[in-house]
Amino acid sequence: MSPLRSRSLRTRLLATVLLLLAVAAAVITVVTALMLRGFLYGKLDDDLRTESRIQLLALPGMPAPSISAKDKPPGTLVALVHNGQVVAAGVNSRDGDVIVPPEEFADIVAVRVGAPPVTVDLGPLGVYRMNGAPGRFAGDVVVTGLPERRLQETVTRLVTTELAVSALVLVGAGVAGTIVVRRELRPLERVAATAAGVTDLPLDRGEVSLVERVPDADPHTEVGQVGAALNRMLDHVEGALSARHDSETQLRQFIADASHELRTPLAAIRGYTELTLRGPLPPDAEYALARIASQGERMTTLVEDLLLLARLDAGRPLERKPVDLTRLVLDAVNDARVAGPEHRWSLDLPEVPVAVTGDPSRLAQVLANLLANARTHTPAGIPVTVTLSETASGGARLTVVDEGPGIAADLLPHVFERFARGSTSRSRDNGSTGLGLAIVDAVVTAHDGTVRVASGPGRTTFTVDLPA
Repeated sequence: MSPLRSRSLRTRLLATVLLLLAVAAAVITVVTALMLRGFLYGKLDDDLRTESRIQLLALPGMPAPSISAKDKPPGTLVALVHNGQVVAAGVNSRDGDVIVPPEEFADIVAVRVGAPPVTVDLGPLGVYRMNGAPGRFAGDVVVTGLPERRLQETVTRLVTTELAVSALVLVGAGVAGTIVVRRELRPLERVAATAAGVTDLPLDRGEVSLVERVPDADPHTEVGQVGAALNRMLDHVEGALSARHDSETQLRQFIADASHELRTPLAAIRGYTELTLRGPLPPDAEYALARIASQGERMTTLVEDLLLLARLDAGRPLERKPVDLTRLVLDAVNDARVAGPEHRWSLDLPEVPVAVTGDPSRLAQVLANLLANARTHTPAGIPVTVTLSETASGGARLTVVDEGPGIAADLLPHVFERFARGSTSRSRDNGSTGLGLAIVDAVVTAHDGTVRVASGPGRTTFTVDLPA
């Protein structure tokens, strides 16, 4: 990409206009200089022919006469060539005739009779326009020359003047062009500002009100048409976002209502199952009731998780009070040791207790879900290390590191999505509902924190950052 293309539209427009003006000024300067030069050369040649005729009439009637440039315009050169030899040559000057140096005679002899006037450089005398004419006697050639110094000075002065004027015009055009282009592109800046304002809005969730519109979108101009098109697009986007929000609200309400209503029958099923298991039963019936109790407990957990996510999605406020995070981590790791004694659990706590503001029960659930995830998805004997530290801003950082096989690369971007599982068969043999990490993400986000994961063969790290 060229450097000019990487610049702003304003800069490119101004540079293009100035470039066109510079090219136009250069063309005008060259054409004017060439035309003036041709005109001056034509006039000089006419004067040269006139001087040649006058000089022929003034020659004395004798062979090889002496030549004098007196009574001629200053700088006029007159030379007499007899049989290829310069007999006499002089240049008229205000201070008297100047004799032409002998080393320049060869250039004078080279001037041909009947040929168009030619330009000859006579060294210290300067550049001359010279013309040859036959003398009165056989073998004589009268060479007359006029200096080109004034012609060259005139052309040079013209070119210098035009360049200076062109430079001033380009400077003035640059200043005026900057003002005009800035004024004309102001509506486009308003379009860009409106688009930038929309990009800063959280459009991925919640109720979104798109009040930004391009002001004064004149449909009769190109920029106005862009602004009007953007306004129409924002209208459609606002309608789509409103429909999306209504649909999400209905879905969340349905999940919350369904989860709430399922809690009572599930509790009754578990209660009656436990009551029945207390009495004598045939082995098959006892096994069946045990499985019913196990699946009822699993379904209760799933319903509780769905209800929690629905409440978090609805923006229900969490409890806010000081939480001793060090104590929560210590309790959570002790619980994990009891639930998974086959793993090697390690704990790294700071010497000073770390405290944050938040909901203690929800933060405890975050810890329990992260440790349950490490216990469930790693083989027995795998080390799991939990580290708690205080950040420079006064917040808390919690990391859970396991040395298991790691998370598949195609699953890694989706681990915090709901019902995300590491097995493509979506097996539920390990008791996972696929909502544990989704709850972690939702609770941490509700606490204005962040959670991220990095995984590779032999190491998986979950990092939770919570503000002070």
